[in-house]
Amino acid sequence: MLNTATSLILRAGHQLGLDDAIINDFLEPNREHIFEIGLTGGKSFKAYRVQHNDNHGPYKGGIRFHPDVNLEEVRALATLMSLKTAAVGLPLGGGKGGISVDPRQLSPAELEELSRAYARHLSPHIGPHKDVPAPDVNTNPAIIDWMVDEFEQITGDTTKASFTGKSLGAGGSLGRDAATGRGGVITLAEYLRLSGQADRQLTVAVQGFGNVGSFFSTVAATDHPQWKLVAASDTSTGLTNPNGLDATALSELKASHGRFTDYHAAGVTQISPDDMIAQDVDVLVLAALGDTVTESNVSRVKAKIIVELANGPINEAASDQLAASDTVILPDIIANAGGVIVSYLEWVQNLADEHWTEQKVNSELERYLIPAIQAMYRTAKDEKASLKIAAFMNALAKLTTSAK
Repeated sequence: MLNTATSLILRAGHQLGLDDAIINDFLEPNREHIFEIGLTGGKSFKAYRVQHNDNHGPYKGGIRFHPDVNLEEVRALATLMSLKTAAVGLPLGGGKGGISVDPRQLSPAELEELSRAYARHLSPHIGPHKDVPAPDVNTNPAIIDWMVDEFEQITGDTTKASFTGKSLGAGGSLGRDAATGRGGVITLAEYLRLSGQADRQLTVAVQGFGNVGSFFSTVAATDHPQWKLVAASDTSTGLTNPNGLDATALSELKASHGRFTDYHAAGVTQISPDDMIAQDVDVLVLAALGDTVTESNVSRVKAKIIVELANGPINEAASDQLAASDTVILPDIIANAGGVIVSYLEWVQNLADEHWTEQKVNSELERYLIPAIQAMYRTAKDEKASLKIAAFMNALAKLTTSAK
């Protein structure tokens, strides 16, 4: 993922006319925190926080708990977050963090101890006006609430603005859970409008039906009934139905900790999750992890529009092959920016001691996201570039010509 991000940044920077010294200066993270957390029971885990760029404001970026977390991945994600916040016009920088752990192998007490230890170690380096972490893969409001509490005990800060993605009772924002999925819907709808396809009937496959994929599907079902969800997958299996899947029923199953292997309904067929990218649909939504589509499987992709709701789900070689076949990729730094936009809105509410309605949050989400989509589309047309390169160009232009 880091190699892909770096190469795309170099390509976008060169198209902007930036010299290598400026690009390389941007690529270098400001700070990296690499440490180990030991639990009282004897287990220990590698932990990371990369603070990439704060030209526009405090570092911002999630914390993921996953066995595959490593420094290279965290660097890549921090770099992408710097681009993402710039691309959508937020007064924030980019960061990312994580722990190399499978949280399913921890007891609730161990998970809390790990979460608090992470916040405690980083407490001198984070805070409402320094670095504002958020949840990511395998982290949730309960984990963030522990971290906020630990930070408060150490620093005395009571703003609740030290982290975002909190539970509602602990200062979280309405609309945050759905924000990334909703942002993907907004991005796809606006692209279709700009390209003269607003009323088009679409078939959709969602690879990765977790929080983001499920909210994309349920919001799309409500706001765009002409889009038909015909395929979806979780880690257990894939489901297909040419007559359409019930997004609400699937979301309720996942919310109750069910798996797609447990789902049975008329017309629904199970397939391998690996076959989800090969479905013959108009739109493929990639909502799982990075490097899902690579040169080894890109030839299987049939969709002509891909929505990157995961971070870095398509590597550079695969992106180039897709572009050569006129497949449109709605890039992650725009398509999945709904999460960081509403995280920013949560931070604003915390600092002002306000609590907005969900309607206002969703309205503000659109206010930030739609102009960014339009700017990306214009740049792609003007520069004869892909939407991904165009989004990177717009972000780099802001990051390399302004200072905090």
